[in-house]
Amino acid sequence: MNEKDQNLNALLDFDLLKKLVVGIGEVSKITGIPTRKIRYWEEKGAIQSESGAEGSTRRYNYLNVKKMLLIQEMMDEGFTLDAAIKKVEKRMVTLNEAFRKLADMVPDSEE
Repeated sequence: MNEKDQNLNALLDFDLLKKLVVGIGEVSKITGIPTRKIRYWEEKGAIQSESGAEGSTRRYNYLNVKKMLLIQEMMDEGFTLDAAIKKVEKRMVTLNEAFRKLADMVPDSEE
């Protein structure tokens, strides 16, 4: 298996994606989105950090990192933050519905 296939398989490793929770600093390094902007987006309700102890470092799961990247992409294309949030939320609903239908089509491995 080549490196490209291995990278694509990481996107399909649902156990890995469920465990993927990173701190705000790591998210900023990975995405290039400043931590201040990430905090602001959370205040606006666009993303949500994982529940933790009061005062602890904000941590984000795969889904929220994906939302951040999509919001930033929309803003880079000229959307306002509010318009980008609405568009990304709509896109996430559409993707979720499509993947739910796909999951229903996949036979259980126990059968």
